[in-house]
Amino acid sequence: MDLFIYLFAALFSVLNPIGTVPIFVGLTQNDTKQERSRISLWTAINVFAILIISFFIGQYVLIFFGISIDALRIAGGIIIVSSGFSLLSGKFNKKRGINKKIETDAQKRNDIALTPLAIPMLAGPGSISLLIAFYQEHNSTSDIVISSLAILAIAVAIFIILRSAHYLAKILGASGIVAISRIIGFIVIAIGIQYIVSAIINIIKGNLT
Repeated sequence: MDLFIYLFAALFSVLNPIGTVPIFVGLTQNDTKQERSRISLWTAINVFAILIISFFIGQYVLIFFGISIDALRIAGGIIIVSSGFSLLSGKFNKKRGINKKIETDAQKRNDIALTPLAIPMLAGPGSISLLIAFYQEHNSTSDIVISSLAILAIAVAIFIILRSAHYLAKILGASGIVAISRIIGFIVIAIGIQYIVSAIINIIKGNLT
């Protein structure tokens, strides 16, 4: 249960579905309620597919390119810390590549569930590197099952949040969403720093032995 809660909390912080609410509202403002539900569902499915593939296949990508797990932790930690600072400074949407031109183009397309919602707004380099590093330390059968359930739970949470996005935007307001994003940003920074510190410690220990 501790493993489930840890991975769920880490992924929730890095993906930050709450921060996606105002963007989702903007992109789906002209859609019907049924269409919003469909986009929410497919966004959640796409995020689940991306995360689960990263979790199981990511290690082989590392082997193919000859990248060590500690190098991945440092790179992923830097990306995660950068995302956290972007949340704190209020520049997170811009960091994820959602500018006015892309937003206008997305509103004209029939399906935005894969891009820009699933990629790069939710499942980005930070969450992918987090999962690859997590698999290296938790690859027993029970850990894999628990981790898969945590990823599924994140997908369900994303569906619920996006499905309720228009209601959340009215209840929380712009200031409420910003406040929550800032708090999540602080947690994200701590997660990223922890990844970098653990990688550096492992490298130092490896050189001393």
